Amino acid sequence: MDLMQLFDMLLHVDKTLGSLLTHYGTYVYMVLFAIVFCETGLVVLFFFPGDTLLFIAGAFCATGQMNYPLLAALLVLAAVTGNTLNYYIGEAVGQRMFTHHYRWINKDALTRTHEFFEKHGGKTIILSRFVPVVRSFAPFVAGVSDMTATRFQAYNLTGALLWVGSLVTAGYFFGNIPIVRDHLTEIVLVGVSAAMVPLMIGGAFKFGRRMLAR
Repeated sequence: MDLMQLFDMLLHVDKTLGSLLTHYGTYVYMVLFAIVFCETGLVVLFFFPGDTLLFIAGAFCATGQMNYPLLAALLVLAAVTGNTLNYYIGEAVGQRMFTHHYRWINKDALTRTHEFFEKHGGKTIILSRFVPVVRSFAPFVAGVSDMTATRFQAYNLTGALLWVGSLVTAGYFFGNIPIVRDHLTEIVLVGVSAAMVPLMIGGAFKFGRRMLAR
């Protein structure tokens, strides 16, 4: 699978999920678990459209193709365990991420998340659930900081319950409204753009500063 195929799958999550349900049935729950776990647990996969995925999964629950309580429980577990992994990776790696250059880490996104964390403290773990990109970096930054594991888990569980609960429920009640259903591709595109545009703008400013410094 090349990058264009991956982007097409992410852009048409509704069709992708429908196809997976047709061919793999209940195994789809594990696929969704893996996607949410990876987006929240690995900073390099920040571009996964978690918000739109939860919304569309909720819409499939409304049609009876998926079980709402089972889906919600699995996705909350995925979000909590993903964030927990990310936290401990941040704790293990520590400040090296800010002082060394790693090609697989977006330093601008990491720095912005750290500044956001410094301003809002533990609430960042809850608020970041609803902010693409920041969602993937916040638990990592919490691990780098002095936040205790107990305090982190309290915010972590609260954020996961609010994030999964609100989006899956919204999809359940509104995902099959004709005007929404007919524009799911646009909704996904907005979600992907929300994740990518800030990074593109940050990269453009960084490139501009380098050019002016010459």
